[in-house]
Amino acid sequence: MTNAALAAFDAAIAIAKSPEAAFKALQDLAQATVGAKLFTIMTVDMTAEVARRAYTSDPANYPASGTKPINYGPWFDIVHKQRRYFVANTIEDIAEVFFDHELINQLGCQSVVNMPIILGNELVATMNILDVEGYYTPERVQMVRDVLSIPAKLALLVAEG
Repeated sequence: MTNAALAAFDAAIAIAKSPEAAFKALQDLAQATVGAKLFTIMTVDMTAEVARRAYTSDPANYPASGTKPINYGPWFDIVHKQRRYFVANTIEDIAEVFFDHELINQLGCQSVVNMPIILGNELVATMNILDVEGYYTPERVQMVRDVLSIPAKLALLVAEG
């Protein structure tokens, strides 16, 4: 399954001419390999201290939108400063770091992996995948590392044109 999913990503990213197409190719790869009920990409501008949801798999409930200020706190320390994946497998753990935890829960998502996307030694975005409670086991998180890290960088480069 992983090889077929990677081949499909390769074909889709090769013809992607827009951020939407590049991120949709990454979303499809994430859903085919690791699984994700909700998939988003947040870009980061540390100079302006803002983040922007550049892509979402659920524009009706979780739209791509304007910028919002960077929220400094435990999540920021893990993902931005330490450049580690943030993993939470309960809505209670999500609620500790995300103000929109009620909406996340309403969408049927109680677990999350936030993967930092680093280019040129700068954190430029995060890939965020969400699913049901307890979904992101250590094995699935390792699959995110092994299968999605390089494609995420490529998708971001294509999206930036």
